[in-house]
Amino acid sequence: MRSLPSIIHLDMDAFFAAVEQAAKPSLRGKPVVVGGLGGRGVVSTASYEARRFGVHSAMPMAQARRLCPNAAFLSGRFEAYRQVSELVMGLLRELSPLVQPLSLDEAFVDLEAGPYGPVLAESDHETGERLVLALAEDLRADIQRRTGLTGSVGAAGSKLMAKIASEQAKPDGLVLIEPGQERAVLGPMPVRALPGIGPATEQVLRRAGLNTVADLAEAGEGELVQLLGRAHGAGVHQMSIGLDDRPVVADQDAKSVSVEDTFEVDLADRDRVLREVEVLAARCVRRLRAAGRSGRTVVLKVRRFDFSTLTRSETLRGPTDDEAVVIETARRLASQVDITGGVRLLGVGVAQLADYTQEDLFAQALREEAAEHAEAEVEAAEEEPEAAAPRRWMPGQDVRHAELGPGWVQGSGVGRVTVRFETPWSGPGRIRTFAVDDPALEPARPLPLWGAEGPEETGAPGGTGAPGV
Repeated sequence: MRSLPSIIHLDMDAFFAAVEQAAKPSLRGKPVVVGGLGGRGVVSTASYEARRFGVHSAMPMAQARRLCPNAAFLSGRFEAYRQVSELVMGLLRELSPLVQPLSLDEAFVDLEAGPYGPVLAESDHETGERLVLALAEDLRADIQRRTGLTGSVGAAGSKLMAKIASEQAKPDGLVLIEPGQERAVLGPMPVRALPGIGPATEQVLRRAGLNTVADLAEAGEGELVQLLGRAHGAGVHQMSIGLDDRPVVADQDAKSVSVEDTFEVDLADRDRVLREVEVLAARCVRRLRAAGRSGRTVVLKVRRFDFSTLTRSETLRGPTDDEAVVIETARRLASQVDITGGVRLLGVGVAQLADYTQEDLFAQALREEAAEHAEAEVEAAEEEPEAAAPRRWMPGQDVRHAELGPGWVQGSGVGRVTVRFETPWSGPGRIRTFAVDDPALEPARPLPLWGAEGPEETGAPGGTGAPGV
């Protein structure tokens, strides 16, 4: 345990929704909900304006629509969120090389390992705390200046307490917990405040009359071990008395990359299941390549109509990031699964990750076979052309019009798509409606929230007091 609060935890505020508000001037200050838009979709993030109506993460999207029908409901834009995350993580690494990202919008930083470490080591307690507070305030100001977004920061002598502090700081705040005050801060909190205590563990503890963290501390390690098992019980007791010596680990490696979808209607058709598996496998490979990784094991996840879940996996001869290999393997795994009664959820993942890809003759053979198949399809199409399937436009999606420039999809249906034309540094833009197959309208990559010289110079919403952010 440290004598100075030199571990900080950054948690960006309503990150996905805040990125959407910063990118779309017409949504600033208005309720925004990001997540799956189908009947079984769930909320990923809700803006604070939407949270006032009771909308929160992991809520069924149908319930969110009932609570806040006037919100903007958008599908996620992973590439845009990654752009902003990389900039924010870069700012953290200016403070210390020991940055441990937990997700795109959350990370621990060990200030003692950075350029201010020697100063902290030589400082008395009061001076050290003032320096930590100044660094944390500068970080928050830099994030808002560069992106237009806000983040909450907690500072403490351990990772446990730094995360507790950042929760107390939300939204857009800074809280420092002095070393030595851990038990006083934790004691009144509900047991769920401790990491690793989920709904099931909470029920076990409640049945034993343990409702607060202070109750856990008073119960003692022996009773908690009896209730929760040796490893879990001992760990919970250590946290309940504020002890946490876990180090900040730089760039913690992911063990796998995966994607999954829940379907509005259970899938009972084998061909449809295989098509969905192909789409998921392709998405998984895109995410794998974006991380600069490859993997040896392809994993298929299936949740059936009765909520039973099964997984199937196959380990390849070497690590690969070849889309054809992952798709073919995932299809093979899916073809072995009994789908009687219907499939509610499908997922495809790649595990046993590596930083390189071995030459794969199987992948080469699949590519050659796919090329031959494509040539055959072209020849067949020339003989008997088929009508192309209409393009699908998702709410929030980035688009570009040949004459009107960049914009985003507000909605689509009955053969039409509505687009609002605006950029992060413009005012609210005008709305136009097109046919879904209008050749002048194309999908586009996200625009950055900042220009070449940063948000202040371009008029992007990055200065202090940016509206609705």
